[in-house]
Amino acid sequence: MTPLDQARALISGHGARTEPARRVISLLCGGPHTLAELVRESAVPRRGVEELLSALDGDLVRNRDTYEIRADAVASYTEAFAVPQHRQPDLALIRSDVDTVPPPLAALDHVQATPETVARRASWLNEQYELSGRTVLCLGDHDLTSLAVAAVNPDVTVIVVDLDDRVLAHIDNRARERGLNIRCLHADLRFGLPPAVTESSDLVFSDPPYTPEGMALFAGRGVEALRDTGSGRLLLAYGFSDRTPALGQKVQQELLGIGLAFEAILPGFHRFDGAQAIGSAADLYVCQATSRGRKAAQRTGIYTHGPQSIESTSTVDKSALLAFTGDSAVRQPDWSEPSSGRSLTVDASTDPGPWLLRILLACNAEKLSVLVPNNHADVRDERGQKSLSTVVASKYRLRFHRSTPDGKHAVVVATRVGAGLLDRVHGKLGNALREAMIAESGGTLTKREARELVAARIPGETDLRLIDLPRHRIEAVLNV
Repeated sequence: MTPLDQARALISGHGARTEPARRVISLLCGGPHTLAELVRESAVPRRGVEELLSALDGDLVRNRDTYEIRADAVASYTEAFAVPQHRQPDLALIRSDVDTVPPPLAALDHVQATPETVARRASWLNEQYELSGRTVLCLGDHDLTSLAVAAVNPDVTVIVVDLDDRVLAHIDNRARERGLNIRCLHADLRFGLPPAVTESSDLVFSDPPYTPEGMALFAGRGVEALRDTGSGRLLLAYGFSDRTPALGQKVQQELLGIGLAFEAILPGFHRFDGAQAIGSAADLYVCQATSRGRKAAQRTGIYTHGPQSIESTSTVDKSALLAFTGDSAVRQPDWSEPSSGRSLTVDASTDPGPWLLRILLACNAEKLSVLVPNNHADVRDERGQKSLSTVVASKYRLRFHRSTPDGKHAVVVATRVGAGLLDRVHGKLGNALREAMIAESGGTLTKREARELVAARIPGETDLRLIDLPRHRIEAVLNV
């Protein structure tokens, strides 16, 4: 390898945070500098500068205690490590996206960031980090930071993980219209990350619920998602009132407790339409995970206030529920793995909206009864009931029992009618859809032919699990 290639490889190992190392190259191209000057002016630790000098050795001129790039090589290094031109965010487009995003789920806490804040986030990330060729994960994105980041740097890959299927559809539709490289996945972080997201990202951005439990949960999932904890960074929005410093300290202790170090805190970076108790503002925390970050205990507690709070428990009469379903026990909701049996009853009475579909997809029981709120979007009217019934029609026939076993709840009873793709929602979608196509063809399709058909029909999604897709993509896949 040439010295230039060695320098490229070394700097590439810095992940998205290459700017300090690039500054060393720029200094060396500009004239002689001592080791002390290179360290001080680049803010790169001495060992890092020494490693870079060693990689550059064949193209360096050494004069006693100074170093510089050979004159005939300066142009090559200047071109190779040139600072890219930064696009400016389109504030009018961001405002239009924010104005049309679905309102937050009623059961969850969310205060909308201003369009100016979304634009600031995108610009700052693009200026501080080398996003081209990198992956940025947005854990929760009702603010639509993903769309702004992908717009200012089309060479970045953005992954969005959110609980709200409506928000995911909004982002996905906008991204497809504009040719942006954004992948949207569904998850409730209390139940874990989609497997495809684990150790996938160079940067993770999140504006979590501002409780100690919420911050720890989102930050813990963020650490899980980092490709490399040394070069990766976790960027969190968090604010607290100067009247309640004890709360701020408790949140910071939670973050420290899962192995995070605070690299920087930018005061008042975010502004919100609401959250007046904290001045409608929050800071930007730039965090680095320590070596024990991966081993930090994963939090699965409820993370917000109201119906989803950590103190909230089901108020339903379990004996009345079991008397109605005829089962002997009630299960808690969990779709991380498939479950089966002759008859199952699941208590999803705190479902914020998306759980019911995932429970129906994950359970392969002959009969499944799911307790949900009486005003659940998929239950409260004929339109919602028909929509849900259509999605799972190949697997279950649904009956909706509103105001059962009391006036605040409903029971959805699913009776098995068939088997197929929806029995394999936890496997890779490409494999599951291929096998389903072969079965439906009566064996006339070969594996290769089916694989090619699948790749053409769902490009970019064959490595995902069906259960991790947003609802609108699940519906699209089932209509393939």
